[in-house]
Amino acid sequence: MACILITGANGHLGQRLLRVLPSDVTVVAAVRSASAARALPAREGMRIVQLDYTDATAFAELLQGVDSVVHLVGIIKATRENSYSSAHEETCRALIDGARIAVVKPVVVYPSILGARSGHANPCLASKGQAEDLLLASGLPVTILQVPMVIGAGDYASASLRRRALAPVSIGLRMDSLEQPVCADDVIAAIVASLHTAHGRLHLAGPESLTRRALVQRAAAVFGRRTTVLSLPFGIGAGVVTLLEKLLARPPVTRAMLEVLDHDDAIDPEPARAQLGIALTSLDDTLRKALQQPAAQR
Repeated sequence: MACILITGANGHLGQRLLRVLPSDVTVVAAVRSASAARALPAREGMRIVQLDYTDATAFAELLQGVDSVVHLVGIIKATRENSYSSAHEETCRALIDGARIAVVKPVVVYPSILGARSGHANPCLASKGQAEDLLLASGLPVTILQVPMVIGAGDYASASLRRRALAPVSIGLRMDSLEQPVCADDVIAAIVASLHTAHGRLHLAGPESLTRRALVQRAAAVFGRRTTVLSLPFGIGAGVVTLLEKLLARPPVTRAMLEVLDHDDAIDPEPARAQLGIALTSLDDTLRKALQQPAAQR
């Protein structure tokens, strides 16, 4: 019987993964707090633990008997209490050191952000890239899944897109930037396909790359509506965010976060899809599944 450790199990991907894993799979769900533990879906025999993701010794104890680790810890908005380095590199380093202490080599699956790489000018993408490099150099069997915007019922990206689609006028920054959204179910399928086989670093996205303007209009069409999309220069948003960062201790958006959300995505997903042996959901089907599902079922 396989045993899987899921860190950040209370997030959208973690909860989806918990719902699709076969009942004969033993799951250890790691979260930061009691409130995060309460957000987990019910699952027979699931062990829930509160974990300091930077504690290698605690990782070592959890990794005994674990076959696979799905490491879902990560942020796109850094705070004074939780930096990119602590959320990305330090948690991956603790996982690696924990495996060494426990003398085990579980398969590690690490969802990341499309475009992440060490040395990137954006601190979030640079930190994610450094975390990826740590895992790939660790000697553990690793799959890195770099993905763009993930769309699934009930998540932040889908809720934001739904609001834009239903508005008569949608105003956004650089609406001609390119998005290549991927269905949340496809990301989960990619994770499951990587639980027992290391694939290295893969770049996975949905089958279509299109402008943000076109994406909002396609989303509006799901509801049989039309929306007028107005685009503002990126510099305007960046200026407002910079001012907020100076005035507020906890600004709702940061410059680094804005840049992560803004960069262009246009890749060929076929190599990763073929290597993983999964199917990709069409954009229209992805939008229908994510945006039309009643809120009570999300």
